[in-house]
Amino acid sequence: MSYDWRKTLVMPESTIEEAIKVIDSEALRIALVVDQGNRLLGTVTDGDIRRGLINQLPLSAKVSEIMNSSPKTTELGTPRPQVLKMMEERRLLSVPIVDDGLLVGLETLQDLIARPKFNNPVFLMAGGFGTRLRPLTDNCPKPLLRVGDKPILQTILESFVEVGFHQFYISTHFMPEMIENYFGDGAKWGVDIHYVYEQEPLGTGGALGLLPADLPDIPIIMMNGDILTKVDYVQLLNYHKELGALATMCVREYDHQVPYGVVEGDGHKITGMVEKPSYKFFVNAGVYVLNRSLVTTVAKNQKIDMPTLLEQRIEKGELIAQFPVHEYWLDIGKMNDFERAQKDFVEAFK
Repeated sequence: MSYDWRKTLVMPESTIEEAIKVIDSEALRIALVVDQGNRLLGTVTDGDIRRGLINQLPLSAKVSEIMNSSPKTTELGTPRPQVLKMMEERRLLSVPIVDDGLLVGLETLQDLIARPKFNNPVFLMAGGFGTRLRPLTDNCPKPLLRVGDKPILQTILESFVEVGFHQFYISTHFMPEMIENYFGDGAKWGVDIHYVYEQEPLGTGGALGLLPADLPDIPIIMMNGDILTKVDYVQLLNYHKELGALATMCVREYDHQVPYGVVEGDGHKITGMVEKPSYKFFVNAGVYVLNRSLVTTVAKNQKIDMPTLLEQRIEKGELIAQFPVHEYWLDIGKMNDFERAQKDFVEAFK
């Protein structure tokens, strides 16, 4: 169901009659009471209104007289499986989402229950040394470095959980125990997490050979564990299936401006000059969808990079598709990327 929680907002001085109109006009069956700064003050439901009328309050009375001033809320970023569990236990139809007291959304039971569930495995690559981020990675694997208020890999995991993925595999090598201790078996997020361990680095594609042989014969999503993105994973999966591709690589448009005038020539003759030209091309965005038939071609402990693996199939005439990513995307490879991620996080992921 499509809804806009912002249409449920009322001020504390609004009347009970105005709250009734809001509740009747929206499908959310609640009015959210906020102050001028959008700080949540309380909630009003049909039950609150009826209790007020029973106590002989007129419809012209302020909603502040009937609102629940201590409503149950959930903090922004709380895994949705936890929210669903809490709502079912307390028999709540909706719960306001707050960020340090400020109202930022409304979660509904209907939306949580209706969310589709995808059985496609998600394979997160978290074995790198993060050499270019030293000294931050001297005692911490890069995927556990915090951007905002949580590790990079947690933000990635939750972006998949939010849209219905629940089967995860994480490839580790550098300080694997720290990653496994943090994420455990995934119960905290209501998902299943399994681990594969690279005894020695196998390249960006070699860890595929460590996945269980009994994975379902459906596409898997593979993603580097140092990327922050808002790419639509469901749309990506559908795109891959519609094209009938063996593999789909997410690509990002990259602009490069030459800081000099470029001279074009033919032998000793200048044929043209272009002042500081700008070139656009696609670069690998580190997110892939792979058919099971491709995954099984990687032998156990085989060293291979993803570009090499895909190029081999291209040479055989098989379809390797590209999926342009126009959403937010950042590869946290260097220190300036990490610093940028800190600045971007609040706007992009809050």
